Amino acid sequence: MRSRLILTGLSLLGLACAIATADVANPPDMTRARMLSPEVTARDGSLLRAYLTRDGYWRIRTTPRDVSPRYLALLKAYEDRRFDSHEGVDPLAMARAVLQFARARHIVSGGSTLTMQVARLLEPRPRGVVTKLFQMLRAVQLEERHSKDEILSLYLTLAPFGGNLEGVRAASLSYFGKEPGGIDLAQAALLVALPQSPVRQRPDRHAIAALKGRDKVLKRMVEEGVVTASDARLAMKEGVPFARQKMPLMAPHLADRLVHRLKQPRIVTTLDPRFQGALERLAAQEAAYFDDGATLAVVAVENRTGNVLGYVGGTNYWGPAGQIDLANRARSPGSALKPFIYGMAFDELILHPLSMMQDAATNFGEYAPRDFDGGFQGEIAARDALRMSLNVPAVMVLDRVGPLAFTLMLQNAGARLAFPAHNAEGPSLPVALGGLGISLADITMLYAGIAERGQARALRLVDATPDAPRHRMFGPVAAYYLRDILDGVALPEGWAMGQGLDRKRTIGFKTGTSYGFRDAWSVGFSNDYTVGVWVGRADGTPRPGHIGRENAAPILLKTFELLPPDKRTAPAVPAGAILVDNADQLPPQLRLFRRETQARPEQVTIAPPPAIAFPPNGATVPLPEADAKDKTVVFKADGGRAPLTWLVNGTIIGTFDRFQPVVYAPRGEGIAHITVVDTEGRSDTSEVRFKKME
Repeated sequence: MRSRLILTGLSLLGLACAIATADVANPPDMTRARMLSPEVTARDGSLLRAYLTRDGYWRIRTTPRDVSPRYLALLKAYEDRRFDSHEGVDPLAMARAVLQFARARHIVSGGSTLTMQVARLLEPRPRGVVTKLFQMLRAVQLEERHSKDEILSLYLTLAPFGGNLEGVRAASLSYFGKEPGGIDLAQAALLVALPQSPVRQRPDRHAIAALKGRDKVLKRMVEEGVVTASDARLAMKEGVPFARQKMPLMAPHLADRLVHRLKQPRIVTTLDPRFQGALERLAAQEAAYFDDGATLAVVAVENRTGNVLGYVGGTNYWGPAGQIDLANRARSPGSALKPFIYGMAFDELILHPLSMMQDAATNFGEYAPRDFDGGFQGEIAARDALRMSLNVPAVMVLDRVGPLAFTLMLQNAGARLAFPAHNAEGPSLPVALGGLGISLADITMLYAGIAERGQARALRLVDATPDAPRHRMFGPVAAYYLRDILDGVALPEGWAMGQGLDRKRTIGFKTGTSYGFRDAWSVGFSNDYTVGVWVGRADGTPRPGHIGRENAAPILLKTFELLPPDKRTAPAVPAGAILVDNADQLPPQLRLFRRETQARPEQVTIAPPPAIAFPPNGATVPLPEADAKDKTVVFKADGGRAPLTWLVNGTIIGTFDRFQPVVYAPRGEGIAHITVVDTEGRSDTSEVRFKKME
């Protein structure tokens, strides 16, 4: 007897091991569950665009959180009332199905649980007793491996709804044009009924059959007390959709780009869905005014984070060349990069906004730029030269800072530049007026850097990705000067005549028009946002007479009206800014900006640039004793062409000849930025700490 018990125990143990081994060796096939429609969403999870699966279906991942609670209640009550408690197979439902079949001589209910239906959806097989047993085994395996929410998600994602629609979300978007979380009772009942017979009941082809299937669900729900009779009668008065609607198609160019690059099933972007929708409507409205085949692109960015809030790569995605992402295509920026030339010059202390310049006919070798209107303004302040977008002063400044240094600064900040193929010698002076290519997205990123005190960072397109590092273009002082200048750019003609009089925010902006009128630009920023607009033809053909100020700037200003109010205030005046009323109050070397083509007659020797000898950079300088008679510190510099101008934290302390002593009385402990500038505009800077010595 004991031997038999032992033998029986070992047999049962062996059987259990065999079953466990078979279970591990033959798990449910999850291939279809993984073959999902790639989807791109806004930052709140709302769908911007989805794509067909490799096998040609709309199969968008759906979870219980994505659907209406009422739909879930109807689904469980109609299909599997004990779903939350059984282990994959419901013996009571199976027994009921057998009794109903015996009485009616036809199948009344199949007895399949939602878990068994998931098993069937994962591994479709011909109907039959063997198939039913297989589904029961698979259902038990699914219950072992997955939570109830995960199993329900599989059903909500894989259930058939007619044609190439699978899953509740795809069906709701296609039939009702809304997410399943917002459907009403009648729509929920239809979605419960459709998987019963998705071919014969699909509403776009068999509306009457779909109506009957929906009403059958509602009547049964009344019988089971899930729905009130009055609610059911009201729901039955609704019709059913007789045609499929288009799937969402927002920010399609950005979606294409991200899906191709990231190859992920679900990508959550940084786009604000409401703003994106409003921006696309504005873009379509504005593009309708162009009667020459032109289109436009817009990029809107949050300055602090670099998050892209709105992205329009073109206005006619299904039209000729409509799938070209014009916000990411390199085009000639015209004059739109001029502020960054001036920013470098401000940063290097070779130019000040009030420095006087000459706008006159000037030859730079064989290059002789002229202003847009063909004339010249004569003597003009640098601030006004930039606001008026004069060409000769901009080229003159670029000649001073260097085209190579300028383009390297842009590239180091993250901009991708395209140069003419014939330009084998590298960047040259025409880059000041658009002689290179840059995308709208990149130039918008650069302008956001002006708003962020001269530091640019790569735009963030995908939500929850790490912050991109900041790259210095120029210092806070130069950025402050540029903000002040661009804030004062005159509005486009007609805009101030009844439009934009009560501006919600101060917007600094610049326009540009490329050679041959091929590209019209406007890029601008407020305290919180930066917007870039490009207008032109996708094929790059000219649009004579169309300029950035007239075509792009009004769209930029209208885009800012769609954005929320700014929360941040304008940055304070940074240390080091030289605030004067006119050029006469500037240091001598900054009063007049001249082109240095050759040494002046008095320059009989070549002087090295100035270098601060004391206090050296990084030094800690003891403050004079409290009882000392002389409470000053002596500054010294080597090199430079006199007179030398000294500044501490941007405040001029004086201009001195070579042999004059330079004395400074510190105001107390702290960091000080000491700068010396010679008469040729060359400079050196030292950062020191003044400290009391114990």
